[in-house]
Amino acid sequence: MKKAAALASLALFATACGGGTAESPAGKPVTGGTFTFALAADPGVLDPAKGVMSVTNTVLSLAYDTLISIKDDGTVQPQLAEKWDVKPDQVTFTLRKDVTCSDGAKLTPSDVAANVNHIVDPASKSPIYGVLVPAGMTAKADDAAGTVTLATAKPFSFILESSRLIFIVCGKGVKDRDSIARASSGTGPYVLSEAVPGDHYTFKARRDYAWGPDGATGKDIPDQVVAKIVPNEQTAANLLISGNINAATFYGPDRTRLEAMPGLTKRFPSAGNGQFFYHQGDDRPTHDPAVRKALTQAVNLKELAGIASSGTGKPTTGLVLQPRPCTGDTVTGHLPAFDEAAAAAALGAAGWKAGADGIRVKDGKRLTLRYLYATTRGAGVQAAAEYLAAAWKKAGAEVKLNGVIDTKLSESLNATQDWDVVWLPIGVTLPSQLVGFLSGPAAPKGANFAHLDNARYVELTTEAIGKPGPEGCKLWEQAESALFDNVDMVPVSDTTVLEASKGVTYQSLAGLFIPSSLRLTQGG
Repeated sequence: MKKAAALASLALFATACGGGTAESPAGKPVTGGTFTFALAADPGVLDPAKGVMSVTNTVLSLAYDTLISIKDDGTVQPQLAEKWDVKPDQVTFTLRKDVTCSDGAKLTPSDVAANVNHIVDPASKSPIYGVLVPAGMTAKADDAAGTVTLATAKPFSFILESSRLIFIVCGKGVKDRDSIARASSGTGPYVLSEAVPGDHYTFKARRDYAWGPDGATGKDIPDQVVAKIVPNEQTAANLLISGNINAATFYGPDRTRLEAMPGLTKRFPSAGNGQFFYHQGDDRPTHDPAVRKALTQAVNLKELAGIASSGTGKPTTGLVLQPRPCTGDTVTGHLPAFDEAAAAAALGAAGWKAGADGIRVKDGKRLTLRYLYATTRGAGVQAAAEYLAAAWKKAGAEVKLNGVIDTKLSESLNATQDWDVVWLPIGVTLPSQLVGFLSGPAAPKGANFAHLDNARYVELTTEAIGKPGPEGCKLWEQAESALFDNVDMVPVSDTTVLEASKGVTYQSLAGLFIPSSLRLTQGG
């Protein structure tokens, strides 16, 4: 049940995927000051073991480090761990000896092991278990040797890479997880100093920080970082233009005016796929693969992609965020082509006959589709919902649109199951992180929110999970394609966003700050 909620949140995990340095036109870097950025929603509980929403993880990235980090090109580099030894079913990390927690305590291998074992413990009910932390993983520390070993019962192809998103709690927070619901206890270059839910979160710099990527320190970072909760994009745009904030991410119509505005640094990273899933519960019309195929044929996916992304998207080639460990195109050639006549014929052949009002009926039941989507993803997603409703109405389906905020989306996926089609972006960094959501026990008992039952996907992922490198990637890619062949889900576009900033430079990757790179600039 928790994992279904996790997917709704992971849908929003990467508000600005990709990375690189934002080179500001404002001027030379300056020391000190306050960097303020807009968050579209409150991050909620700040315990990393419960952090799955993009806004939560963006905030956590300021105060917590990971064992390894990833460069823009996907290369693994040291962070808390200075080196590692990888075997098919385990990885042993040797920790740096100079790392301290925000409360002054020294980071130990036992701290790292305690983090992993806490997440794995069923009592923690951690939603990242089985997603960011592989199912069945164990952690064993050797404090004398300065090492910690993460192991799985069977070979796991991404055993090293899986640690890149596990934020490490240290110090007092290790034993008292309740204490970090609205506080921080990490090794990162910032420590949370004030939390006002629904309004702002303030972080203060740790000048003693000296273990960032490539030797980065806390010497020149801003004195404070403020995450300001700004749900309305127009308000965020106005705050950015007036200089009241330094950065924000834009999906909607304000993106256009900001793109044309001088004096701002602009990046256009990927925000994951725009895509929709069909609910395959036994009582749903989309349980029938013929209906799923027909409904997909009724939609011009190229037009839909332009609408959903407001003309700023790119063709989608897979389900995992960049930089991907497996780079093949899993989408092209695996979805039915746009053909309204074929769609109508297929629905008729499946027993859905047009009624007097044009809505198809089978066994006395109308072809009704409840379409669920999040209202926080910009005007394009709303327009896409209306476009799909019109296309499916033309094919003979009655469509009921239900736009909700993120928390309600999670509730619908997890508990109420009151939907038939859902627009749900995905923000995962490894293909293995999707398996629990796209197979296995169905919600609400399991994480399989759409009740998928794709035997080919299960077969391929089961084989792939134990094979590293190109051999494993070939299987992971075939598994993704099997989902599209069965029309279990329909990827539409690789959505980009505008990440606009003023008076600041920084690096980010997969929606997370590299906080040691933050620099305010003159003229901002």
